[in-house]
Amino acid sequence: MLSSSVDWAVRGATVALVLLIAAALLRDYGRLVAARLGALFAVGTAAYAITSAAGFSPHLGAWTVPLLALAAGNNVVFWTLSAALFDDGFRLRWWHAALWLVLVAAGTVACFLSMAALGLALTLSSFVFAVLAMAQALASWRADLVEGRRRLRLFVVGASSLYIGLNTLAQLMRIPRSAPEAASLAGAAGLLAIAGIIAWSLLHVARTQSLFPPLVDTPQPSEQRPASAAEPADQGLVGALARLMTTERAYRQDGLTIGTLAQQLGLPEYRLRRLINQALGYRNFNSFVNHYRIAEAKSALADPRQTEVPVLTIALDAGFSSLGPFNRAFKAETGTTPSEYRRLNAGKAADVGIDRPISESASLISNPARSNLAAR
Repeated sequence: MLSSSVDWAVRGATVALVLLIAAALLRDYGRLVAARLGALFAVGTAAYAITSAAGFSPHLGAWTVPLLALAAGNNVVFWTLSAALFDDGFRLRWWHAALWLVLVAAGTVACFLSMAALGLALTLSSFVFAVLAMAQALASWRADLVEGRRRLRLFVVGASSLYIGLNTLAQLMRIPRSAPEAASLAGAAGLLAIAGIIAWSLLHVARTQSLFPPLVDTPQPSEQRPASAAEPADQGLVGALARLMTTERAYRQDGLTIGTLAQQLGLPEYRLRRLINQALGYRNFNSFVNHYRIAEAKSALADPRQTEVPVLTIALDAGFSSLGPFNRAFKAETGTTPSEYRRLNAGKAADVGIDRPISESASLISNPARSNLAAR
């Protein structure tokens, strides 16, 4: 009896914390898809905290059905949330909602009908979505330039994925059936620990270290400072970085990473990350590099002497590895495809080649406000 009382007390505290998180996210970032997904995940976690308790039964009443539905679909929400956190260009698609509905229906049916195969499939799906979330986190983690946000994001996704993975393993080993009260209390304690750290972080972290980006890729208030206002050492580094990107055209290097660029500058990676973020206003390393690549591509596409050069050749010369990423990056920055851009500029006099955009980039890198306006 004591164990059950402690279990429900811990779960009640978890529910209160995650609902507080949901309210804070909607209050501060309600216009962002990632924040809405985070709030939905928090509500789903609250539902899971209740429905996963030992002794909970779907036959307790009709009020259990929506809780079971929210808990069943929470793995899909977690996966899409991790994608939205780590990819500023993430967009919800209809098939995300369709997949969520499928799991909601399957989870609800599995609770009312004894179907071992369906239960096993749902358990394995939890593990699959946890792996997908961690893969998303690791794939884009190094490109994130905001140090505090990188740490906080990695904890949120990593800890949640670890919990889901351990819970899946426990389900496969049938631990909840052999020791239901102990397993329930351990699960509740894990949920409370994760929710507590996340709640503490969200309530105390600076806005520039937030989990969520602003609606547009512009510097935060603490980042809105000209390069001349940076420390003298940073001013020299900004100039060295400008020369490396404009004169030496480092952006053309195949597979350029922030580690490679830091090595060429003779800097630790964390210092270069901080320099690009705080002195120049970029939050993502790929956006920083693509700015130069797109500038070169725009010059080539507008040059009447290069009308016969294939778009793929221009993309590869600018440093892109293939046509797909180039098309996406180009349209994100200019609002048009490369072919459309070339047609719009066809017939226009072009008395300069690539030197003009590169010289413009040298000016932009010393003026982060202008750089961010040009990147939109």
